[in-house]
Amino acid sequence: MNAKPSRRERFRPAELIGLSLAVGLFAGLVVLITARDIGLAVIFLGVAFIVSLVAFAMLALVAGDPKAPPAGGTDSNPDGRP
Repeated sequence: MNAKPSRRERFRPAELIGLSLAVGLFAGLVVLITARDIGLAVIFLGVAFIVSLVAFAMLALVAGDPKAPPAGGTDSNPDGRP
């Protein structure tokens, strides 16, 4: 068995970080243009980056792997009755 992850699986975290960085940069740029305060723009950039990173990670967990078995195990009775 070859348990080596595919290239897409290896770069998945980098995609999430890159997308979160883009959201953070956008928020920071909007605040910089409107408020013209670099300190405030950096704060908003950081907050938007962290919030979007957590949100994208939770969405990735919910989406899951379509090849993975269900979390309930391999029970042959889906009703839950004994």
